[in-house]
Amino acid sequence: MSATNTGNIAKLLWPGLNAIWGEYKDYAGEYKDLFDTQSSDKAYEEDQLMPGLGLAPIKSEGAAVQYDTLSQGITSRYTHLAYALGFVLTREALDDNQYKGKALKAMKMLSRSFKQTKEQVAANVYNRAHTNGYTFGDGSLLCVTNHSTLAGSQSNRLTTAADFSESSVEDLCVLIGAAVDERGLQAKLMPKSLHIPNALQFEAARVLKSMGQNDTANNAVNALRSMGLFSGGAMINHYFDDTDAFFVRTDAEQGMIHFERTAPEFAQDNDFDTSSLKFKGYERNSFGNTDFRGVYSNGGGA
Repeated sequence: MSATNTGNIAKLLWPGLNAIWGEYKDYAGEYKDLFDTQSSDKAYEEDQLMPGLGLAPIKSEGAAVQYDTLSQGITSRYTHLAYALGFVLTREALDDNQYKGKALKAMKMLSRSFKQTKEQVAANVYNRAHTNGYTFGDGSLLCVTNHSTLAGSQSNRLTTAADFSESSVEDLCVLIGAAVDERGLQAKLMPKSLHIPNALQFEAARVLKSMGQNDTANNAVNALRSMGLFSGGAMINHYFDDTDAFFVRTDAEQGMIHFERTAPEFAQDNDFDTSSLKFKGYERNSFGNTDFRGVYSNGGGA
């Protein structure tokens, strides 16, 4: 364990500096747009699929009733991970600092690290939606064209990736409208919010908020706007690492889930032998997906 000593902050030991800089504002809680948060008091949480029954067949006169079977489907497990970070300041570094009101704002620095860690961990679930090796309860990636169900393969991703446009957003809405449940019965889902990287913010505003059809001379209404889709609007996520992939969250009940096992905790204490001051933070949580119908994606153009 290496402590921050006077040699690490030599410039702060003497008066006369014009400014001490390096602090920036943070984007507020963008992970909350990507996930629904639930609390947990266990080592892990599990969501269990119960597929329900199929369509009722025609019964001929005098024939026996056909019976279907209730059985459990896939199990989605959320294993909570712990995150911890800390640092140590020597007594001398703390005492000799000439800018106590402007520098070495220890807890603020630590808090910022935890905030951005949570944002990055949450965004990575989406960043890896099309990346091999990151699978969920059904054994598939988050967004694929062939989720395995009792009713056959189902898709929550456009078959042909396309650049962000009014047309590609509409194609995702059509795909959402065609959703069926595990047994092939129609599942009423509605697009709730559009999630985009920073690079698409202006195009998204034109696509969703224009009165008429976007980027055309046609005298046509903006169907997305006139139909009242995307009640949650377009939400920018600054931690998305693909500049042209985008996602649509639906109103599926158990879609993208965040469990908070232990909220961020911060503490400080003195080391008796060295008189150094220790700072630490800790939290424990998990991010994942239960029902793939909770999010639909377009992988972006080539």
